[in-house]
Amino acid sequence: MSLINLGLTWFSALSFLFYGLSFYRSSHMKDEFKRYGLAKFTLLVSILQILGGIGLIAGIQIQPIFVISSAGLSILMLFGFAVRLKIKDGFWQSLPALSYFILNSYLFYVAIKSD
Repeated sequence: MSLINLGLTWFSALSFLFYGLSFYRSSHMKDEFKRYGLAKFTLLVSILQILGGIGLIAGIQIQPIFVISSAGLSILMLFGFAVRLKIKDGFWQSLPALSYFILNSYLFYVAIKSD
């Protein structure tokens, strides 16, 4: 893995770990999911974010875990972006979900291409 891709991996992993763990430290994530009309999925998404972040880190050494984690986080962020569009959030509010979708899709592409 190139140094740039390694940096992108750590950036994504730490971002998802931080945001996933924020469910347990603040009400921001819970409030956002209430606003989306998806309050019942908050815990599930939090767990998926934490597992995805851990998976990216573990996947640095174990390729199949990296592929699964980057694909899973891409799908999660694609749904996140779709929800933002559905509730008619503006461009700037939707940009993080789109950016993380692109980032993790890129990491997934790099991972399957290197096989």
